[in-house]
Amino acid sequence: MVRRTKEDALATRDSIMDAAEQLFNERGVSGTSLQHIASAAGVTRGAIYWHFEDKGALFNAMKERAIMPLDAAMKTLDAAAGDDPLGHLRSYALSVFDLLANDARARRVLEIIVLKLEYVGELEVLRERRMQQREQFVAKAERIVKEGIAHGRLKKTVNPRAVALGVFILIEGIVRGWLTNPDFDLQQLGAEIVDTHLDSLRA
Repeated sequence: MVRRTKEDALATRDSIMDAAEQLFNERGVSGTSLQHIASAAGVTRGAIYWHFEDKGALFNAMKERAIMPLDAAMKTLDAAAGDDPLGHLRSYALSVFDLLANDARARRVLEIIVLKLEYVGELEVLRERRMQQREQFVAKAERIVKEGIAHGRLKKTVNPRAVALGVFILIEGIVRGWLTNPDFDLQQLGAEIVDTHLDSLRA
């Protein structure tokens, strides 16, 4: 009986996230209330609060469910740079493009994050979370660039912090452009754009 109750709770939690994902995509995050989500999921607002502290927590859970593969890709940046430090950064960029091109849920959720999220009211905390994630990437990328310079793989004249932040902005810009108007092959052209930038940094 306990196992069945846990299964029911997980199913309810998933149905709430499914409803939130659909409504956030249709109405925007600020334009969607917890009551909207409860009605769409066929539950009470109390059921939502049982699973999630607030709309921000629900949003984060929905996001993490969709883009977990990117968390794994981010962890690969912890490895030593080796003979091809920029290959690490390239692999991460391509994993982002591949996920978006091949996973409809990930694409919907990233479209919400990039195009339909306003950092106002109770959602202001999401801005802080996103900035933390950016800084995590930049810190990892900066270490990789420094290793590459030390081993003669990258130009000694480059600024590691600028390179790391630039790679983040480049990936984000390609993704935003594609989500806004997917009139190009994200995987193919995205890789070409990233390669052109990274190749300019090699020693």
